[in-house]
Amino acid sequence: MRLAQRQPCAAFLPPPSGVAGSPHATSSACRFSGRSAAGALPTRRPQPGVRPPTDLRSGSVVGPQWTPPARQAVTAAAAAHSPPAPTPHASTSAPAIGRTPAFTPAELAATTLHLYNTMTRSKDVFEPAAPPAVTFYSCGPTVYDRAHIGNFRAFLVYDVAKRWLTARGYTVNHVMNLTDVDDKIITKVSRDGVGGSLDDAAALTHKYADAFFDDLSKLNVVPATTYPRATDHIPEMEELIGGLLRKGVAYEAGGSTYFSVDAYPAYGQLARLPPPSQTLTPTAGAGGLDADEYDRGDARDFALWKAWKPADGGVVWESPALGRGRPGWHIECTCMALKYLGTTIDIHGGGVDLVFPHHENERAQAEAATGTPYVRTWLHNAFVTIGGEGDKMSKSVGNWVSLDDVSPRAFRWLVVVAAYRSPLAFSAATVKAAGRTVRRLDALRAKLAAAAAAVGVDADADVDAVADGAGGARGGVDPAMAAAVASARGRFVAAMDDDLNTPRAAAALFGLVGAAEKALKAGGLSAATAAAVDGCLLDFDVVFGIFYTPPVPAAAAAAAAGGGEVPSAVATAAAAAGGGGDGNGVSAELQQLLAEREAARAAKDWARADEIRGQLGAAGWVVKDTPAGGVLVPVEGGV
Repeated sequence: MRLAQRQPCAAFLPPPSGVAGSPHATSSACRFSGRSAAGALPTRRPQPGVRPPTDLRSGSVVGPQWTPPARQAVTAAAAAHSPPAPTPHASTSAPAIGRTPAFTPAELAATTLHLYNTMTRSKDVFEPAAPPAVTFYSCGPTVYDRAHIGNFRAFLVYDVAKRWLTARGYTVNHVMNLTDVDDKIITKVSRDGVGGSLDDAAALTHKYADAFFDDLSKLNVVPATTYPRATDHIPEMEELIGGLLRKGVAYEAGGSTYFSVDAYPAYGQLARLPPPSQTLTPTAGAGGLDADEYDRGDARDFALWKAWKPADGGVVWESPALGRGRPGWHIECTCMALKYLGTTIDIHGGGVDLVFPHHENERAQAEAATGTPYVRTWLHNAFVTIGGEGDKMSKSVGNWVSLDDVSPRAFRWLVVVAAYRSPLAFSAATVKAAGRTVRRLDALRAKLAAAAAAVGVDADADVDAVADGAGGARGGVDPAMAAAVASARGRFVAAMDDDLNTPRAAAALFGLVGAAEKALKAGGLSAATAAAVDGCLLDFDVVFGIFYTPPVPAAAAAAAAGGGEVPSAVATAAAAAGGGGDGNGVSAELQQLLAEREAARAAKDWARADEIRGQLGAAGWVVKDTPAGGVLVPVEGGV
């Protein structure tokens, strides 16, 4: 029997029509409840060009629209309030050439962007609702633990997607949620004995959110426009659930509120499930599912609002309309996506494991509430696998690796040049190979920079001359290399427009790399030619994002504040490579950090020990703990 004993709260009102790209912060039904670290409600979005403020880690902070490097200046005042950011990579012998990267209108007009849409199971022409604006929602982390490198594949895939959309001239409004209340978090709080209150859960999730943002910075991921937290949007969730109750697609049972899948005929279309009336588990008398995650074979009514139970402890909200409880996982994303991006989103991304049940349930809730299509294009990336059996990397299995254990640049390259819809095999050998590739690119760019520095040249002018077909007629660019640059650029654009085909884009890059290396070996390149080649590599890097130096983790700043002299990641890596330490490439600074870690471990200060481990990892070293103490070992394929 379907029950509706409580009066639903005010119906969820979709944002005003015609403004799908706006954050809807003033919608009467979607009150913006995100607060900064100081507790003040933001009144408007920061202006473009200002990086997200540091308090994005502690509230729903609306950040900036990213633009490629050098297109837009960042004011000194904005920079003073920015989180640590990756800096453009520069060889110690030849600094990178400063330039404004761009693809010309003619290059971009040669092909049309197609993306593989999980809903249609085909490559479709990408057509946003209101170009050049693009609304983009991607599922963020559940901040109950450190994210592993399998998780970061998704964040890197959608970083590449956003970079290419931006390079194509779109203005991307990107929202990535932070799940800070769900079954896993409550289990973790209880298991660790942290306590059971909302404050205790918040302390846990803020700790791992900070670690997540540090890792994103190490990987040179472009910040999202908005990072909303689920717990900042409980009133909006109540309103959305109330609207579903009014429409008759939700009901209450046992103090919880469930979504009725058989009341929504389109349920299962994204995941290719049979119609609810045919094969789904009967809901009458069977009850709904309270679990956040479950298998396709157990598809049935799912929880929108979960009644409190003793295991929840103090992680609970008192809702006049829904009762004492907490939101289900799936309603969190639907609510935040609708609030910040409107009733129909251009792109929704996530791992393939989220197709069911999470994205299927998100879609059902949104479309039942608004009566309009929820997403125009669904993008999903495949897993990272590990081991000879090709097992999915997972915390539940225990076969996961954190970013501390790999070189960030090598791992980024490994991910961004892999076909995103195919499983990615992770091993020490694949990371090592990626590291060799990055070092090869660094070495070539150092030689190109040295050649270009011989005569003052305008790298922008030279690469633009090549792109416009001027070739050797302008700037003294060698005709053969001008042809190689033009060919590489055309192939690169065509590859990226073919469902973000980064393997083919990388092949275009290395066609040019091989030609440049051959010319250098044969007798060198003119300054103008070197500048044109390097300019092309930098244009490609607008998408790949590999020419940077990972920032120093927070541990370095903390050590420096305490009187310790901690070098930057660049200086540390250089010192390690050049000796200056124990004769094995371990510098005195690295030895000092290792000693500090040993002292922290002896004092059972595990947080400090982990911070130092992360700093050493960013510098290209892994700590191997032995009975005699920690030993530093170079990262396989470190760069």
